[in-house]
Amino acid sequence: MMERLYPVLPFLRWFPMTREGLRDDIIAGITVALVLLPQSMAYAQLAGLPVVYGLYASFVPVMIASMWGSSSQLHTGPVAMLSLMSAAAIIPFASPGSASFIELSIMLALMVGVLRLALGLFKLGAIVNLLSSPVVVGFTNAAALIIGLSQLSKIIGVPFPRSDFYLADLWRVVQQIGETHWPTLVFALAAFLLIDGLKRFSPRLPGVLIAVLATTAWSAMIGFEHKSTVGIEQIQDVPTVETIESYNQTEMRIKALTALISERSREAARLEQEGGMDAIKRAAELSASVRLFQYELDQSRSQNNARRIDLHAIRLEGSPIPDGPMLLFAKGQVPEGLARDGRIWHFVETRDGTVTLSSGGAVVGAIPEGLPQFAVPEVQWDLILALLPAAIVMALIGFMEATSISKAIATTTGERINAGKELVGQGLANIVGSFFSSYTVSGSFSRSAVAAKTGAKTGLFAVISALAVMVVLLFFTSYLYSLPQSVLAVIVMMAVFGLIRIAPLVHAWKVDRGGAIVGIVTFLATLVMAPAIANGILLGIALTVLLYLIKSMRPRAEIVARKPDGTLGGIKAHNLTPVSETVVPVRFDGSLTFSTVAYFEDIVLEAIAEFPKTRVILIIGSGINEIDASGEEKINEVAKQLRVAGIGLYFSGLKHQVMSVLEKTGIVEELGREHFFPNKEHGLRALLERYEDSSEPQRK
Repeated sequence: MMERLYPVLPFLRWFPMTREGLRDDIIAGITVALVLLPQSMAYAQLAGLPVVYGLYASFVPVMIASMWGSSSQLHTGPVAMLSLMSAAAIIPFASPGSASFIELSIMLALMVGVLRLALGLFKLGAIVNLLSSPVVVGFTNAAALIIGLSQLSKIIGVPFPRSDFYLADLWRVVQQIGETHWPTLVFALAAFLLIDGLKRFSPRLPGVLIAVLATTAWSAMIGFEHKSTVGIEQIQDVPTVETIESYNQTEMRIKALTALISERSREAARLEQEGGMDAIKRAAELSASVRLFQYELDQSRSQNNARRIDLHAIRLEGSPIPDGPMLLFAKGQVPEGLARDGRIWHFVETRDGTVTLSSGGAVVGAIPEGLPQFAVPEVQWDLILALLPAAIVMALIGFMEATSISKAIATTTGERINAGKELVGQGLANIVGSFFSSYTVSGSFSRSAVAAKTGAKTGLFAVISALAVMVVLLFFTSYLYSLPQSVLAVIVMMAVFGLIRIAPLVHAWKVDRGGAIVGIVTFLATLVMAPAIANGILLGIALTVLLYLIKSMRPRAEIVARKPDGTLGGIKAHNLTPVSETVVPVRFDGSLTFSTVAYFEDIVLEAIAEFPKTRVILIIGSGINEIDASGEEKINEVAKQLRVAGIGLYFSGLKHQVMSVLEKTGIVEELGREHFFPNKEHGLRALLERYEDSSEPQRK
């Protein structure tokens, strides 16, 4: 009875558990939770979401993936790569952190889950083979650089305005290095030294968690954040006020344009489905207006990105007024006779006629307490097609990560991994998670490695780690308020820079130069196309397929002769002496299909051109594995052309499946069975005896 339930409820295999196994899973679960908590918050920020959504993604999806997956040590949850890809896919349609952005992130998780589940149910996991090793390495290296460097702004405490061109955004951050907030940088360096030091000298201790707790306590004690919200009228610097007002007006226009574009796009799609001349005409008009509004939206965003940088560079000094609000002046411009509050203030954000200033650094802030509530994800149907390419790439990348991690761990545990079941588990995790406010999740190498190292025996360890997150959500979120964002940025940087690998591309260059070039192009394209990094790997896949087609169209084919050891080798490759001027052996190591028949004809004609006295062409066909209608037709055509020229076409070593086709189509009977030899040695010996130094005319 239980055996019948295993395919539907695979987690039943965990039971019965031994006392030792249960103890190992509990220890592994708690240990992984110590890594999961800080990572999930850091990756949520990378995804453009409030940190609490990282905790949400570490609760329900973790349990579902462990219960329906096939690996006992794989830990699912937020990961750096998919967090960045999620943010990059959604930024064109919503502002990071906004309600719309959160809705789209959850919808994207649902889309990725459905795609993975479909791949698993229909056993289409082999599609991941389109991702060649150089392409994956090139993409991973570029993505790791993009992810890591995107955290630079948080480490030095400056804004990172986002646009459709990542490298330009990064350059804006570099230009702000002179505006570095030094206390923020000190927290980042302290976290790095603490994590790295503990990793080197006390690897058993949870260095990341210790760094989070220590820096949070330190931040709270010194009042690191120190924010204040003031009215615009309290700012006495006219250029600053004008910039803030322009920023606010443009932000309002951006929101209006975003809503207008969404509304008109939906209406255009509805009219196109409705059909009819008038409806199609109206849909075209709406689509044209959408393009104009989109241009205005892009310009407005670009303008406000520049204004935000300008605002952040402004430094203000406060002057407390007795029985009145504090006045703020440009640094060094406080009028004589007015008191100073002793702080230097900088811009954080502006909203509803107020301005938030800070004289400290950025912290995580308030994290909502309580578990995520069940809610059906809101699907914006007009954006499904726009997000589909990113969802497909995220589904493939996430699956590849999860299976590679599982197989790597399985080499030490001996566990058998079922890729189809893993796809189902990952798909269900994202689908069910999206109903509990989770964004896209996948298998984590770092957390899975910790689980395997600490002796996890079953997927129960992942459930225990999720329960630890639940406890934090219920009782401890308020204690994380003062966690510096620069510390989370360091955690992300240290995690992703470890993914950068140069050696595989160097090795690929030695083995397969074409593949290595595709990997390098993928790397560069991913950097240039960022933040839309999915386009980089799609280009890599397209180039890989194109390279494969080119190679398959020109299989290995050469005129051969005897090497000193008696075997046959290429005349040009080994600088050999021909076996004969009249009998020319040609090795063809590719299938005779529509894509290769032209090359087959070319190599035969090349042999005749190089040996004008040719009377016989012997095709050594042991490497021909397949033949289609085009191949059969080409053999017939070439044989007739050669017969007219007085040259015989012979074959040796053809496989059974190829000979069967030639027999069924009548080629064997038409050429004569004596034109087909069982092996190359037999064929060469017979043909040389017959035609070498023989005056016998070729049979017509």
